[in-house]
Amino acid sequence: MAERFDVLVQGISKSDALQLLFARTDSVERPSDRYFAATRLGLCDCDETLDALIRATSDLTVDELFDRITRRKAVEALGRRKDVRAIPALVDVLKCTDTEAVINSLSALMRIGWTPSESDERHLLSLLDGEVTQARAVIQLFTRLRIKSVSSKQSIGGLCDHESLLISGASRACMASLYGEYDLMKPLVACLTDLVAGKRRSAVIDIGDSGDESLLPDLIRAPVSMSLRAKSFFQIVDANDSASDHQHQTLLKQLLRDNPLLLDIKTEWQSGEDPSEIEKNLSHRDEARQYGAAASLMRIDRDECLNLIESMQERLWSDYVTHYYLTCIVGLRSIHEKGDLIRSALAETTPQYTKSRIAAAWACVELQLFDQLELLDELSRTAAWAPLRWSCQQSLESLREQQNIAASA
Repeated sequence: MAERFDVLVQGISKSDALQLLFARTDSVERPSDRYFAATRLGLCDCDETLDALIRATSDLTVDELFDRITRRKAVEALGRRKDVRAIPALVDVLKCTDTEAVINSLSALMRIGWTPSESDERHLLSLLDGEVTQARAVIQLFTRLRIKSVSSKQSIGGLCDHESLLISGASRACMASLYGEYDLMKPLVACLTDLVAGKRRSAVIDIGDSGDESLLPDLIRAPVSMSLRAKSFFQIVDANDSASDHQHQTLLKQLLRDNPLLLDIKTEWQSGEDPSEIEKNLSHRDEARQYGAAASLMRIDRDECLNLIESMQERLWSDYVTHYYLTCIVGLRSIHEKGDLIRSALAETTPQYTKSRIAAAWACVELQLFDQLELLDELSRTAAWAPLRWSCQQSLESLREQQNIAASA
């Protein structure tokens, strides 16, 4: 479960979660509560809950459906706990037959910061022969934990031309990141505008893993979720200690302002000017179609745009995807009549709406919302997510400059 949905499990008490974790499925009114319980225990920090999660990796079977799902969630929760005491249990999970549990264990070991032994490394390389997503997770583990060896370089390097982009892209990123073979990343640029959404997203992730700064201009134009592009952007500049580079700051601002007219939008993703088509595509599952609709909102007559925003705000404001795009467009088009929408978005603390807070921060500058200086100042210092914190820092500085200019006029 994505961490932004933690609110779904916070109503389960620790004691109830401990009981549900090992309960017989036929004794539970809602069987799904068992795996919600595992996620809930991932939010705890005591030894009792850690021990329970570790025990779940061995005591829960892979034969019974809800045992299997709960075990996967227990493995995932151990990754969130980041406690080295869980490493032996997680390494044991790597030897099981449940591919999803193996993938979750690889992710958990990455989060903890595992250093595998030579025998562990041999087993990891044997997992490359498994299912595609499992092989990809193994390669990502070598990349992100910076595990270098002759055998791993040979095994992973030999997969750079694999028929699956999930494997070839991750392999190329590994070779670039660990061994400086950046030329291998060039084929992934075309994937950033592939008609298949999954290929675009995996390319963004692989470019982030590669650490290749030369691909930042291509990365920021990809019609993929802003938050995913931002994650890869920060991953690259942090790896190269170049976040303060002026050119990178300019690119980052363009990325976080997220003007759809500056993205590489193909004809297949465009919406036209019909309001119903724009609204339909704005909530499409493919982010490129969403951006195509947002681009239409940027192009249509301002009054038509305002009317459509007000209509969708009334009916769809609780949908966090629509919420984000409406907030973006109000700021990018300087629609002063919707200042209250921006204030509301900036004040929204539900994790699903964090992207909207970024859009609202930039909009405060365009709409000259000086009454938001205090909140921007707070977020510029305390926001946990770097893209939000940086956006608020930049917006706060710009608003204060505007304020000083107005005062001296």
